[in-house]
Amino acid sequence: VQLQASGGGLVQAGGSLRLSCAASGRTFSSYTMGWFRQAPGKEREFVAAITWSGGSTYYADSVKGRFTISRDNTKNAVYLQMNSLKPGDTAVYYCAATGRRVAAQSNDYNYWGQGTLVTVSS
Repeated sequence: VQLQASGGGLVQAGGSLRLSCAASGRTFSSYTMGWFRQAPGKEREFVAAITWSGGSTYYADSVKGRFTISRDNTKNAVYLQMNSLKPGDTAVYYCAATGRRVAAQSNDYNYWGQGTLVTVSS
């Protein structure tokens, strides 16, 4: 499966952005999808994940209550709605796919998009 993330940009603290990840391939609906991010000088970290049916979602503590992951299997897309953004959310955001049902480690994911930059100004 090939993934392409979009929707990043510059936003003020407290604002919102919605990231999208478009996937190719007829087996998209069989993958758990995740979002990760990597800030300058830091390691890539887990943000959120959603199981193939959308029935279960998982979040990093740092984004819980502010970010929402969703997917539309009819459109081969996964989304990350980000509200109440903080400067600490500034990073390149990546979408990824895995055949595992639950996965929060980057090593568990087999397919990666190219990343989209989110910059939150104070």
